[in-house]
Amino acid sequence: MTPAPLAARLRDPRGPLFFPVTAYGPDGSVDLGVYRTHVRQGVEAGAAAVFACCGTGEFHALLPEEFEACVGAAVEAVEGRVPVVAGAGYGTVLAVRYAGLARAAGADGLLAMPPYLVVPGQEGLLRHYREVAAATELPVIVYQRDNAVFTPATVVELARTEGIIGFKDGVGDLDLMQRIVSAVRTEAPGDFLYFNGLPTAEQTQLAYRGIGITLYSSAVFCFAPEIALAFHRALETGDEATVHRLLDGFFRPLVELRAQGRGYAVALVKAGVRLRGLDVGEVRPPLHEPAEDHVKQLAQLIERGYALLEEDV
Repeated sequence: MTPAPLAARLRDPRGPLFFPVTAYGPDGSVDLGVYRTHVRQGVEAGAAAVFACCGTGEFHALLPEEFEACVGAAVEAVEGRVPVVAGAGYGTVLAVRYAGLARAAGADGLLAMPPYLVVPGQEGLLRHYREVAAATELPVIVYQRDNAVFTPATVVELARTEGIIGFKDGVGDLDLMQRIVSAVRTEAPGDFLYFNGLPTAEQTQLAYRGIGITLYSSAVFCFAPEIALAFHRALETGDEATVHRLLDGFFRPLVELRAQGRGYAVALVKAGVRLRGLDVGEVRPPLHEPAEDHVKQLAQLIERGYALLEEDV
């Protein structure tokens, strides 16, 4: 798929962007059958795109051959109905290798995650992502978070780079993002895409929409797609009552529960998928499973969220 068609398919999504968890069997190995089911259920529920083997999918914990197999399984489960974007990360050489594996597996694009461990300067970051983009035919979305934080000037250069179609923010600095959007709009006008990539992005999406960023990832979609879809639909239609009801009664408490443990942005999501009846296994180290009481609180919160969908306004 060329960059333009992928960008066009992502620009006006019919639903949330789906970041599936990676399923493991009882022995800890990747369970491709359960993974296909998870992806297929998400697409049938209304996902606009599948981002396979990214942060929620424990990219960091997968062997290259497991990564390629999972991306291929996602492509098979999707059957062309929505785009499949695969993660790619670590140092430049490895990121290029993962890009090749993703292309071989049939992915439509890449989410290029931060380089491993080092804290590079702007020149190094720009060189890294440009080399990744130059090494693949897949369109690239650059992920800002942790040790990869960009100045507006650097994002302008990214937007001018052939093959780079978008920018996903996982930092949450709205002042910085406003300046980035403004700089790109002024100095590299075009169809550059922006995504809210914060954990439980729904919690901040009203603020991101205020600076023109309408695309966002939804971890909640993994285990409560109806709630995620209802929120997305309410945002798109201007249904403020539903937006506020779900924010106050479900998303804010979920964010507060997520803050109770490190790694819960993944581990709590995976627990939610299991609670909803699909055994996707536990997280791999160095992540750890949520405390039993936190899982109980999550179950109650999910029940409450679905009850909120039944309320008349």
